[in-house]
Amino acid sequence: MSPSYYRKNYRKNYRANRLNQKASRPFSGFACSQAKQQGSALVIGIFVITVMFLMSAALINVLEDADEQVSLEVWGTRALFAANSGADRALSQLFPLDGSSGICKASSDWEPASVLASQPGFHGCKVALTCVTNTVSTVNPVVIVKSYRITSTATCKTGDCTGDDSSCLRVNRRVEVEARD
Repeated sequence: MSPSYYRKNYRKNYRANRLNQKASRPFSGFACSQAKQQGSALVIGIFVITVMFLMSAALINVLEDADEQVSLEVWGTRALFAANSGADRALSQLFPLDGSSGICKASSDWEPASVLASQPGFHGCKVALTCVTNTVSTVNPVVIVKSYRITSTATCKTGDCTGDDSSCLRVNRRVEVEARD
């Protein structure tokens, strides 16, 4: 056998013996740094608690915003319905059902909660009504047409809105109606 054969086998055997020796002894790679690892669980625990705190704070803010949006939506709907009721009231004064002549008041205020005391839906709402009359006439044939523009602006509020109170919530809605004789 040639000397190169012995060299190759020696190297293979040497490597195999070294691997066997390393495999048979216990792993001691982290044994020297065990003292450095003391307290790492505490740091990880504080980190996890901090992350959970930040996530819960963000969730609370999201829920508060959603609650405020629902309140605005409810009060906005109340204001819209109050404005519609105000426009209906002005139309009923302009075109009475008994056939008498109607009245187009330039401006008036109406509080639906005082009239509809048994209906709590308009609590805290006030309506400002305006009515403008326009007359259009033609020459041949002579036709006179009166047109009316009714504007109903409703304001619904809750809380103390006299000062700079953060509990004040005020919502406005406006409805315009046009009618003619």
